[in-house]
Amino acid sequence: MRSIWKGSISFGLVTIPVKLYSATEQRDVAFHQVHAADGGRVKYKRICSVDGEEVPYSDIAKGYELPGGETVVLTDEDFADLPLTTNRVIDVLEFVPLEQVDPIYFEKSYYLEPEKTGTKPYVLLRDALEQSGRVGLVKIALRSREALATLRVRDGVFVLETMLWPDEVREVDFGFLDDDIEVRQQEVAMALSLIETLSGDFDPSQYSDAYREALEAVIEAKVAGREVVAPAAAPVATGQVVDLMAALQASVDAARRNRGDADADAPVGSSAAPPAKAAAAKKAVASKAAPAKKAAPAKKATTAKKAAPSKTAAAKKEAAAGKGTRVRKTA
Repeated sequence: MRSIWKGSISFGLVTIPVKLYSATEQRDVAFHQVHAADGGRVKYKRICSVDGEEVPYSDIAKGYELPGGETVVLTDEDFADLPLTTNRVIDVLEFVPLEQVDPIYFEKSYYLEPEKTGTKPYVLLRDALEQSGRVGLVKIALRSREALATLRVRDGVFVLETMLWPDEVREVDFGFLDDDIEVRQQEVAMALSLIETLSGDFDPSQYSDAYREALEAVIEAKVAGREVVAPAAAPVATGQVVDLMAALQASVDAARRNRGDADADAPVGSSAAPPAKAAAAKKAVASKAAPAKKAAPAKKATTAKKAAPSKTAAAKKEAAAGKGTRVRKTA
């Protein structure tokens, strides 16, 4: 990784020199705009709307448009004079409980690596912050913009999470919040059952970007000159729920089947016997049926035993007759 910023953490009278790295990266498939006929790159020129001339990048400045349509032009010198008290400094303001910070404020994550001269105070602050159960609330200036951020520990490294300012988070204003919508307790219980069925430990490794994988397969097929066949589209949900309870029950059943639950088809809240009671009942039925099953073979054995002597006597009589015939032939 390549560091994108160098500065220091200001913690009271302690200064910890650090380097900052982007902790995340986008894996999107990048495209260029090209001419469909020959694949040539489509380029854009910076044309001035007043004189129609192409403007070199060195002559481009930032303009702020006023409500009346006029434009105020700001140059690099104007930005250089702006006061940024946190320039090259991560200023720790206070330490707050993490659960009090709404995740909606988080914007982007960065790793902080200590310089060689700041390793010991870095580890000291890291261990103390980890034991406190809190996160540091800090200010930092990145790309000529001051941002609020949190400082927390992940895998033995400080993670700086830049945040939005409070006035950058929109207020919730939706009409349904004022509607009087009644939800039955049975529906809540069914929804809780669905949540319980789908509950588990968070493991991000079991998820992947199926769209990106399919897109990469299409590109590979194009490169190899193979015919590309689009997969069948999944049915689109209409969003209309006719029977909420039935839909929740079906969702619970489907979730149980996917997880291999033997009682997947048992309705939620039913009086079905627990597995232990069901096993005991089966054992009792088996013990009652055992004598009947043993009686049938015993009867057959007795019959076979009685039939055996008659068969033996007949065989002896036939053998004796055969013996006499052989004697007369010999004579």
